[in-house]
Amino acid sequence: MELFHPLYYMLDFACMAKKGLGVVVPVYNEEVDLARNIPPLHSFLQNKMGDFDWEIVIADNASTDKTPIVVGDLLKLGRVKYVRLEPKGRGRALKKVWLGSGKEYLAYMDIDLSGDISFFPRLIEKLEEGNDIAIGSRLARGAKVINRPRVREIMSRGYSLLFRTVFGIKFYDAQCGFKAIKKSAALKILPAVLDTGWFFDTELLVIAQKSGYKIAEVPIVWKDDPSSTVKVAKTAWGDLRGIWRIFWSKPWQRLI
Repeated sequence: MELFHPLYYMLDFACMAKKGLGVVVPVYNEEVDLARNIPPLHSFLQNKMGDFDWEIVIADNASTDKTPIVVGDLLKLGRVKYVRLEPKGRGRALKKVWLGSGKEYLAYMDIDLSGDISFFPRLIEKLEEGNDIAIGSRLARGAKVINRPRVREIMSRGYSLLFRTVFGIKFYDAQCGFKAIKKSAALKILPAVLDTGWFFDTELLVIAQKSGYKIAEVPIVWKDDPSSTVKVAKTAWGDLRGIWRIFWSKPWQRLI
């Protein structure tokens, strides 16, 4: 019996050739959405992203509910990891997990799956095509937004106009919770990103574009979650302060 059939080498090479893909899902007291949405996300990645060595990383922002208990069951799915982070901060969670990842491609999406996951492969395709970052967009032509309150829509478009005017940015939607980035780009950009909360996304993208990194914007279908715990007024104020800070500090100059 031939123990080392050429097929074995072909299969082993195929496994080694797969690029790594780490999908981070930041959560804070999201026990219900975790139990409801991680299984379908897992199934989707298994069925649609088989060409990649993928994993889901649940980044727990110091939850005080039953998140750890729910995660215990989700870990049984396989390819699911859990990271507990304190203190809170979505930006802090993403930065820590991305910098610690061994995957070539990094991504994140909101736990409520407001961004239609059928568009996720398109983000990764954009990275494969040579872009450094790919962002889902609710504001680009071709996007569709469902159930979004008019006030939030106006604020979102106003914010888009503001940061594009101030920084001369080409993309429209900085804050959509549906993004992917090459690890090689993340390693260089993230050390310059100081925000640990919701402005993290904008700061990351502004620094990236000002430093010459290629950003692709993908219009997606977005269904607003009426139970979202995001405090719009507080977040908006933090965004304005963030814009003021990086306008004067120009952190991208440290990367050029």
